[in-house]
This record gives sequence, C-alpha cells and structure tokens, in this order.
Amino acid sequence: MNILSQLNSPVIYLICAVIVLFVALVCVLFAVRAYRAGKAIGMDVTKMKRTIVASATFAVLPSVGILLGVIALSGSLGTPWPWLRLSVIGALHYETQVAEAAAEAVGLGGLSASQMTAKAFTTIALLMSVCIMWGMVFSFFSCKSYTARLSNPAPKEKKEGKGAALAGFGDLAMTAMFIGLVSAYLGSYVGTLVSGEGLLRFGGSFLPLAVALVGAAAMGLFIWIREKKNAVWIDSFSIAGSMLVAMTAAIFLGKLG
Repeated sequence: MNILSQLNSPVIYLICAVIVLFVALVCVLFAVRAYRAGKAIGMDVTKMKRTIVASATFAVLPSVGILLGVIALSGSLGTPWPWLRLSVIGALHYETQVAEAAAEAVGLGGLSASQMTAKAFTTIALLMSVCIMWGMVFSFFSCKSYTARLSNPAPKEKKEGKGAALAGFGDLAMTAMFIGLVSAYLGSYVGTLVSGEGLLRFGGSFLPLAVALVGAAAMGLFIWIREKKNAVWIDSFSIAGSMLVAMTAAIFLGKLG
C-alpha cells in the first residue's frame, strides 16, 4: 500500500470526520443560541431569517475556493487531511503556502504524491497545525481582557490616538507580510526563468508567472467593480472568483506548452 492509499484510508477519514462533525455541531449550537438570543432581546424575526438566508447564499461561492484548495492538496496529502484543515481552522492561502514550504524543507522539491513519504507527511501536517494554533492560544489568555475593554471603551481621545495608531500598524504589518510572501514565491519563479528557461516556453516557471498575472488582473477587475459600482457584496466572491479565473488560465496556457 503506497502512502497516498494510507492517507485516504477509512481510518483517516473516520478520524477527520469526527472532528469536522464536532466543529459543525458547535457551529449549529451557537447559531441556534444566537437566534434565540436575538428573539429574546426583541429583534425582528423576519430580518433575522433574511440575514440567515443572505449569509448562507453569500457563503456558497467563497467556499468554492476552499473546495479548490482541498482538491489541490489532496493529490499529494490525501483527501481527509486537507478537508480537515480547511474545514476547521485553516485558511486557503495559509495551508497551501505552508504545505509547499514544508515539503521543500524536507527535500521533496514541492508537493508531489510520487515523492511523498510517511515522514514527510508527518512533518508537513505538524507544521501546518503548529503554525496556525497560536491564534487560539493567545485568545485563551487575552480574550477576557479584550472583551472587557470592548464593554468599557477608553475615552475618545485615547481611542483615536494610541488605538488608531496600533490599528494602522496592524493593517500595514499584515499587508507587508502578504506582499513579502507573494514576492518570495514569484521571485523564485522569476529567478528560474531568467536563468535559462527562456520567455517563449510556457512550461516551467513561465506558466505560474502568467497564471499569477491573470489572477492579479481578475482581482483588479473585482476591486474596480467594487469601488466604481459600490458593489460591496463582491468582496465575498473576489478571492474565489480570481482563483477560478487563474486556474482556468492555467489549463489553457498549459496546453500551449
């Protein structure tokens, strides 16, 4: 039995399914309690039901991006593990990047089912889990003081001073982090391309660069529609839509090679 068969075994499916089911039940429990709390404080039941339907509708297309992530990772990590990661606490951009980086760190040269070993999978799965758990850990120790601060907000001048500065720094730090990640990945492909592959070849490093440009153009179009047409709702679909456009471009551009 090869490693991929083991990763798709019924036992792994059962373990992951139990965890996903537990999280789903917790979500349902909180949704029911929130609905009952809304009725208790006198909220309009019709508006609450309309909000529930709208939220469920807008969640469909963004979830397509998550499904694409599961499909992309299942070829090398099996289906249950990516399904668990992206159903519970994982994020699409995080899981794919960390899995790729971990695979390269253990000497696989990237996510590949043919090169995957039990030791490599264990390292990849451990890194994917450890690196993202700190939000829960920090929340455990800081949420009480944070919620207390929300209940008793600071004076307006303090909030607009130090608080605004910290919020601005947080936005800049997150933006800088993602720009750094994107630059690191694109930089490796640019370096490989200019070192000898040539610009006329659609395979190798040229294909991911071309796909990245198509995806960026698609995201730019979504942002333009959002700003020019004041279509706030499109924010929920922009990432998944850009991924679909980029993946479609990858298929067509790949045939050119």
